[in-house]
Amino acid sequence: MENKEETINQMILDRKVRKEIVGKSHAWFFHFYFPHYIKYEMSPFHERMFTFTEDPNVKNAVVVAFRNSAKSTLFSLSFPIWAILGEQKIKHVLILSGTQQKAQTLLQHIKREFETNRMLQSDLGPFREEKNIWNTTSLYITKYDAIITCGSVEQSIRSIRFKQYRPQLIILDDIDDLESVKTKESRDKMDNWLTGEVIPAGDETTRLFVVGNLLHNDSVVKRLEKRIETGQMLGQILSVPVLDENEQPTWLGKYKNVEEVKNDKLAKGLTETSWQREYMLKILPEDDQLVVESDIKYYDAIPPKESYAGYRFAVTSVDLAISQKESADYTAMVSAQVFGYCKDRKIYILPNPVNKKMGVSESIQKADDISRTLGNGINTFVWVEDVAYQKAYIELGKEKGMLISGVPLDGRDKYSRLSSAASLIKSGNILFPRNGCENLITQIIGFGVEKHDDLVDAFTLIVLKLLRDDGGGRVVVPSPYQATAIPQAREEAEREADQKIRAEKEWERSNFNRMMNPYKYGRR
Repeated sequence: MENKEETINQMILDRKVRKEIVGKSHAWFFHFYFPHYIKYEMSPFHERMFTFTEDPNVKNAVVVAFRNSAKSTLFSLSFPIWAILGEQKIKHVLILSGTQQKAQTLLQHIKREFETNRMLQSDLGPFREEKNIWNTTSLYITKYDAIITCGSVEQSIRSIRFKQYRPQLIILDDIDDLESVKTKESRDKMDNWLTGEVIPAGDETTRLFVVGNLLHNDSVVKRLEKRIETGQMLGQILSVPVLDENEQPTWLGKYKNVEEVKNDKLAKGLTETSWQREYMLKILPEDDQLVVESDIKYYDAIPPKESYAGYRFAVTSVDLAISQKESADYTAMVSAQVFGYCKDRKIYILPNPVNKKMGVSESIQKADDISRTLGNGINTFVWVEDVAYQKAYIELGKEKGMLISGVPLDGRDKYSRLSSAASLIKSGNILFPRNGCENLITQIIGFGVEKHDDLVDAFTLIVLKLLRDDGGGRVVVPSPYQATAIPQAREEAEREADQKIRAEKEWERSNFNRMMNPYKYGRR
């Protein structure tokens, strides 16, 4: 302690010593210039935050921490100033927040320190505030010929520069909010803004720091985390809930024990959902959520159908959207391979379902291509809702020789259909690929909230058809004779189905000219 106090005294008396120490250490910089922000002894996770900022090899970092963990103070107040004053000698810092009001608040905090922090003002000042052509507000630090610019997701920052400098340090602070993460459309918009404008605004040496809370399992911070974890992006991840896996406070300087954390929760009057999200970094399902993320079961490989006697067929389900208006739904196509019956039934959802705006002719061709691909050149089943406006679609498909048929909905709405599928998802009778079905899974988990549910409709049609045809999973214990007879009966049923299909295709071929020339035969 004496050595530390002696060092502090030297720093106070000798500017050269002070600037040498704080130039190399962001931690020392913060403790010396911002002691008025330190109300509690700092935690090891704060030290790791400092390490991220001090290490120039940390090109990107994603920091998700509980509310009031001091993350914004360290990253959006202290770090930008230290990056200019310290040995990194940054010339252009860009700070972005969710709204212009938040961005202005961050800049005002920095400005206030320049105006009231005498030691900081003496070492770093003077400065001036100015507007620039991007309609963002900046603080220009004359002594270092450097600038700190604050903006928001509402603004375009394409080609932003300060003199010859592109942003060398970009800090994103709470760019998400509960509204912006609500739908996949808005999450995609935020991600596109980040990857299309923000990251390209820098150069190959630019460092990116993303700081925030966990508001959704598909938010920008979660997407960035996944990219770093899978090696698609270089970077470091720090995730800090208020309690660790042993139910102990992660910031012992602020909370001495778990009881103090619980008391803080009661004092704030937060709901359990809000507390878990904002402080424990956990997203709780809504009360009416049919499927949660933990319900989803994955497969690594589908059993080879040649060696697995339980293989039945491959199918593609189509949810048709004829309108191509911007506000219209998308045509969705979900494919699956089906094995077994009843409780032993496994539905392997195939990766890369189709979800796009397309006309009838294009969608017919796409469904036919998928059908033949799944059958290695031979048609496989295509199922469509058996409703009035799709009957023509089914007829057109038959004209092309597709094995297409309608599935009656029996008056079941979207919710009841997904409800039926939910139990099979939870039991593991429906399996998803580890990669390639992210949009479908997002729509299933976010059903009722997400703007689009076309993939869910196509997916549940497969389940509805199977439940209609061979039951919802009732378990029948066969006698020894039945156990032998059941496979034989199934083989006979399959042979009969094949014969029926061949007969239908022969009829279709014999009537091909009539079907393909509607005007000649009086059909319109």
